[in-house]
Amino acid sequence: MPWSQTSPMHQRTLFVADHLRGTRTVTELCAEYGISRKTGYKWIERYIERGAAGLEERSRRPHRSPNATPEPIVNALVLLRHRRPTWGAKKLIAYLARRHPEWELPARSAVCELLKRRGLVRRKRARRVIGHPGKPSGVVVAPNEIWCADFKGQFRMGNGRYCYPLTVTDQYSRYLLRCQGLPSTSVDGAKPVFQRLFEEHGLPRYIRTDNGVPFATNTLARLSRLSAWWVRLGVLPQLIEPGKPQQNGRHERMHKTLKDETTRPPASAMRSQQEKFDRFRKIFNEERPHEALEQCTPASVYRSSPRAMPSKLPPLEYPDRYEVRYVSANGGIRWNNQWVNVSTTCVGEYVGLEEIDDGVWNLYYGALKLGRFYERKMKIEGKRLAETVLTIRS
Repeated sequence: MPWSQTSPMHQRTLFVADHLRGTRTVTELCAEYGISRKTGYKWIERYIERGAAGLEERSRRPHRSPNATPEPIVNALVLLRHRRPTWGAKKLIAYLARRHPEWELPARSAVCELLKRRGLVRRKRARRVIGHPGKPSGVVVAPNEIWCADFKGQFRMGNGRYCYPLTVTDQYSRYLLRCQGLPSTSVDGAKPVFQRLFEEHGLPRYIRTDNGVPFATNTLARLSRLSAWWVRLGVLPQLIEPGKPQQNGRHERMHKTLKDETTRPPASAMRSQQEKFDRFRKIFNEERPHEALEQCTPASVYRSSPRAMPSKLPPLEYPDRYEVRYVSANGGIRWNNQWVNVSTTCVGEYVGLEEIDDGVWNLYYGALKLGRFYERKMKIEGKRLAETVLTIRS
């Protein structure tokens, strides 16, 4: 049989019930229940006054607080806040201090709490927290295993306009695949550069970048339009951890040499600046010995990828065990007649869901894991499912 459970409220009820039977005195009952006679008479009187409700615990909150803000000051603060809804606690206190120098006004923290209790502070909408896959791993043993891409950093040319050099290298051979000067870091400018690289050198397995545009965004798996296009081609994006450029150290070291030899001083216009980039690329790949390559040149080590770029963008394919859903124009999918937000980057594409536990699914865009989908089922009184709460976390 289960353990018997008791509570102070239950004990008080039994005590009063035994007293009402009149079989024992109050002194005997108090000794049996282990309480003083004063406590026993207290609960008997409360039961006579209020009935069963009198046996409940009363609030121990004091009726008055010596540190409470006087009511006139509270009313003045609330009224002023209604008149000036954009003023914060500091401005409210400073204004009332000039108008009523004799008042002892509360501290800023107390005024903030007062405004919150009165509903005069607009709550900020919680931002969606985007996770990070962590430190990129993988041992590079051949060319085209990992390409590294980044923008070196903008600088102003002689005509006053900015140049954004997009650089792409092969991590194994240090081969500088491309150094293209662009007027911005937009996807429209970077995508044609990668398309020409894929057509000329084939497809790598991974492309490692930082978390900036156009390589990443604040969405699931930090997927961007550019990296989504890579996934469609069978190239997976790798992201270094924020604020840790050393995780892409080989590429950053090349940037130092590139900056020293091509931007000091910069050219007068984009065309002449690109000529400087092309000359540097030729020397860096074919003439400059590299210590990590035993004084060989990157061009002598690099070989093009056997994976040719397809003439037509292949569709995303998923195993038969996956649940496949179409991402509509609002960036969501339909699941059990409910809408679940995924990402506007995947609009017009299909995503796959692999169930790994009861109500827990891994969400994939092609071979890239976007996040984990939690289908939490809520029951009412042990009956049929009443509501399904759907969330996706990166």
